[in-house]
Amino acid sequence: MWQKRKKKILITGASGLLGRKLVKELEEEEVVPTDIEELDITKRREVRNKVKRINPQIVVHLAAYTDVDGCEIEKEKAWEVNSFGVKNVAEVAGELGISLLYVSTDYIFDGKKPTPYVEWDTPNPLSVYGKSKYIGEVWVRVYLKKYWIIRTSGLYGEGGGNFVDTILKKSKEVKKIKIVTDQIGAPTYTKDLAVMIKKLINTHNFGTYHLTNSGWTSWYNFGKKVVEWANLSVEIVPITSSYLVRPAKRPKNFRLLNFMWERVFGGKMRRWEDALYEYIKNNRRKHTG
Repeated sequence: MWQKRKKKILITGASGLLGRKLVKELEEEEVVPTDIEELDITKRREVRNKVKRINPQIVVHLAAYTDVDGCEIEKEKAWEVNSFGVKNVAEVAGELGISLLYVSTDYIFDGKKPTPYVEWDTPNPLSVYGKSKYIGEVWVRVYLKKYWIIRTSGLYGEGGGNFVDTILKKSKEVKKIKIVTDQIGAPTYTKDLAVMIKKLINTHNFGTYHLTNSGWTSWYNFGKKVVEWANLSVEIVPITSSYLVRPAKRPKNFRLLNFMWERVFGGKMRRWEDALYEYIKNNRRKHTG
């Protein structure tokens, strides 16, 4: 009986929040998951030798230094991982004729636009994290013709620290949690994003895509929904961004419009409310029991 030939897919940063979900989503393919222990993306020779030996059809590049404030403090590390690490992977993939998917961020924009950002809006990152991730995009475009760049935002999901889990954890320790009201976008469930990535890499529709859960909300309202649906007694207190003193600036408008995805593939990602409700339902007992 004829069987579909499996794709060999190398994933960097596979033990991260999105990586774990994507490895599971792609279990029907021949997935080679790596993290820094197996592949240090900042070492070009190591990257070339590893990729050449594995010889995948696709590289999904998730490895990144994602601590936004940490990037502001450890600038050299941020650039080494988020920019030059991407350069190494992109250059090798281009040289070997391998397609590459790179996950970028809403932080490449300054948040000053009054409407949601589309794929062709001009980047103007406010932070080292945003700048280093954007230059990662540049390297991908320089070295590859067959690439997908995905910009997403506010990832949460099983297997790592994220905004939702922080709320669930803090609810056991404090009576009040302060959350900003003036940062608006669409936090995105890794489960949903992994499904979209799987669909995308099974096509030759290369290019740049915004991919977030549908609809928009403030972090404050998002936090209130976490508390409500997890049936927590903690009070969510609204504050503005100016109240917080943090090393890195955040864009107030992190709304990404999934314009190209909806035009190319049709359909929408499910609403952020539905995704969050499912996540809370599946994880409430683990965090609050």
